[in-house]
Amino acid sequence: MKKVSRQQIDLQVDLKYLEDTLFVISGKWTMKIISALSCGNKRFREIGKAIPDITFRMLSKELQQLEANKLISRTVTTEGRMLIHYEITEYAKTLIPVISEMIKWGKDHRRAYRSV
Repeated sequence: MKKVSRQQIDLQVDLKYLEDTLFVISGKWTMKIISALSCGNKRFREIGKAIPDITFRMLSKELQQLEANKLISRTVTTEGRMLIHYEITEYAKTLIPVISEMIKWGKDHRRAYRSV
């Protein structure tokens, strides 16, 4: 029987965590919506206008998914007319440094790619 090293086990565990992370954040719109919310866009139409090319139908679907994953919260107020506000959760705020690093990496990659 082949013995599995501790390093191989650690890698397998880490890859599972990476897979879980990518499952939650890898959608085309997920990080864009979180970024838009972190910039202060709280109403449905504000979020939609902040993200080029997203349809309101897709935005609605994505917001439901983000809420199910506890990355955003939805608040309904009925003072006069019904208003719905979305906010990123404290849990989702832990993604902000990740998003910032991804933006930086993308910027550097674009520069490197153009120079080739």
